[in-house]
Amino acid sequence: MTLTDPIADLLTRIRNALVAEHDEVELPSSRFKAEVARILAEQGYIEGYRTEPARVGQRLHIDLKYTPDRRPVISGLRRVSRPGRRTYVGAGEVPRVLGGMGTAIVSTSSGVMTGHEARRAGVGGEVVAFIY
Repeated sequence: MTLTDPIADLLTRIRNALVAEHDEVELPSSRFKAEVARILAEQGYIEGYRTEPARVGQRLHIDLKYTPDRRPVISGLRRVSRPGRRTYVGAGEVPRVLGGMGTAIVSTSSGVMTGHEARRAGVGGEVVAFIY
C-alpha cells in the first residue's frame, strides 16, 4: 500500500487514537513527521515523541496528552495543504488559528515551524495543518 499523503495519515492516526483514548500512537517515521511531532510537543499538545529503529526504516511513537478528567488536549486537527491542492502563503498572510488559540504548522524554506514563528521570522511557506 502506498500512501499519497503521509501527513494526513499522521493526523488521522492521532485523531483516531484520541477518540479511542489510547496513550500512544505508532506509525512509520520520516523527518517531516518527526518535525510535526516536535512542534506538537513544544506547543504542549502531546506528552512527547521518539523514533525507534524498525525492521525497515524507523517508527515514530507519539505519547498523547489528556487533561486530568481524561479529555484530549487536542480538540481538532485539520490538514490544510493537500497533494491535490497545495496552499502557500506569503510572510504577511500566515493564518492565525482560532484567533491565536490554535497552532498553524507551516513548512518554510527555513524549516518546519509554527505560524507564530513564521510571522516573527518574516517567512511564508506551505500551510501544512491547523491544530487546536
